This record gives sequence, C-alpha cells and structure tokens, in this order.
Amino acid sequence: MAKVLVTGSAGFIGGYLVEELLGRGHEVVGIDNFSKYGPVTHSYDTHPRFRFVEGDARDVDLLTELLDGCDHLVAGAAMIGGISYFHAYAYDLLATNERIMAATCDAAIRAHREGSLAKVTYLSSSMVYESTEHWPSKEGDERLIPPPLSSYGFQKLAVEYYARAAWEQYQLPYTIVRPFNCVGVGEGRALGQAEVLSGNVKLAMSHVVPDLVQKIVKGQDPLHILGEGHQVRHYTYGGDLARGIATAVEHPAARNEDFNLSTAESTSVLELAELIWHKIKGPDVPFRYVSDEPYQYDVQKRVPDVTKAREVLDFTATTSLDKMLDEVVPWVTRAVEEGRL
Repeated sequence: MAKVLVTGSAGFIGGYLVEELLGRGHEVVGIDNFSKYGPVTHSYDTHPRFRFVEGDARDVDLLTELLDGCDHLVAGAAMIGGISYFHAYAYDLLATNERIMAATCDAAIRAHREGSLAKVTYLSSSMVYESTEHWPSKEGDERLIPPPLSSYGFQKLAVEYYARAAWEQYQLPYTIVRPFNCVGVGEGRALGQAEVLSGNVKLAMSHVVPDLVQKIVKGQDPLHILGEGHQVRHYTYGGDLARGIATAVEHPAARNEDFNLSTAESTSVLELAELIWHKIKGPDVPFRYVSDEPYQYDVQKRVPDVTKAREVLDFTATTSLDKMLDEVVPWVTRAVEEGRL
C-alpha cells in the first residue's frame, strides 16, 4: 500500500477521498488550513493510518516536509465555491489558487527528484470546458476550444498546464482528473463569504443542490431558481468521485493521462428543483417556481464524455441522483435546523 499526501483534505471532495484511500489500505496525510468551513471533524480523524496537519498549501517548505516518504500526492487544495463565488472573488480565485499550485509543484518536483514521490494527481474541473459549443466534452477538447471566461475556469485550465509543464521539464508524472458537479454531505456555511439574497432566503454562496434544499426547507414558495432552469449538469456523488480519483491515483494506465469523472446522466436545474421539491413537500404539492436573473458565468451546458474513464480506469459513477438526494436532503435539513446553513 502507498503513502498519499492529500492537500485540501478537509474540503468537500477531500473528505470523501481520504475515506476512500483509507478504505483501500493506504496511509494518508492530510493538510488543510480550514479556510473555507473552519474546523471540521470526520469519522476517520483517529484512524491509525491517517495524520492531519493544519497548514497552508502555499507553504513550500511545509509541503516538502509532508511529502517525505510519500508515494503519491493528490493536489486538491483550492479556493472554490458556487456560481456566485466566481463573481464575488474573481481575483482571489485566480491569485490564491495560482500560489497554491506553484507551491505544490515546487514541493512535488523536489520530492520526486530527491525522494519517493512517484506521481501527482491534480484535481481540475469541468469548468475547463466552460467555452465549448459542442457536447459531450471529451478529454483534449480543453486545448481546442476558447479558454474559459471565468477566472476560476481559467485557473483550473492553468492547473493542467502546470501538470504537463512539470512533466515536460522535470519528468514529474501526473494524472489530471476533472470532477463534474459533486453532490454529497459535508458542505456547511463557508467562512468569509458575502451572503446573496435569493427571493426571501439568504445563501452563503454554496452549490445548487444544498441551496435548493435549504430554500425549500425554509419555506420559500414559489422556489427561486437562476435563469429559466434549462442549465444542464451532471450531478455526481462524492463517493463515486472519490472512487474515481483513488483509482486514477493507483492505476498504472493513468500515468500522464487526463480523465473526466462524472455520471453519464444529464439533469436540468428545473428537473433537479422539482425532484427536490417533491422529496421535501411530498408528491401532491404542486411545484411552483420563479426565475431570477442568472449570473454571467452560469454555463448553460456541461456534458462530459465519460468513455475514457470507463475504458481505461474501468470507472463508472453508479449512484443515482435520487439516491444522492435521499442522503443530502436530510443532512441539509438538519443543518438548517441547527443553524449551520
């Protein structure tokens, strides 16, 4: 089994990933500065093969120290948020994430050259396909289409250039993974975020699923959605994404390759909203909604080609949206009742 350093381990996907890696028998070191949610706890915090370090992923010396003896690095630390986040923190998303990525690569290059580090697995994003005009998006399209318009999408594309440049110059092996619309539990009220008003409900710029759940739980009727609700997404369970990322870390055929990690199922925001509405209110309550002005970077369609991950990694996201919501709706409901959202 391997020793794996996971940056951003206390984040949304990071929590699922650490659990998955431990379940596969690996030793895991996690680093996070709790900048998004504040201190969080997980069921595996006392696991004998897990060590957590509170620290900043921009600290090259700290990352170098933590990489001592590590076989793999998962570069997951990033400043990240929902759609309104892209506008409120346009500069910080670019500047902070660039500093994180440069520090990560500096430390990894050194650890590969002088230590045991075999590969870095970089977490990119479906937002690298932000400017596409044809679907589904397959690996390689990100280099053929216009660059993303949002600073977040642009920086995630830069992450992929870091990965390939570190290989080209320093022969640091890489794998790039692009998660699509992670859904799961664990997202609380983020720290330091300006609240936005959606109808009569204030939201701390989260993601579409928890936002819709909390608006309905808080009694919003009709439900406010962004735009006409025709935006198409591929909502993928956090546990499935963690399984895909861990497989990409381990799999020899993933070396110097990139993969879309996603469900194959398309769902519009309107379909999602109606499904959540009836789960909370029951099947007999008529679904009512109104459309709010959409955000500039609210991409209308993100549809991945998942063939490569299936054929190379034997990875398929299997959890249905209905099953995801059976887990997420009660979690968000409790979080609202306890004042965490």
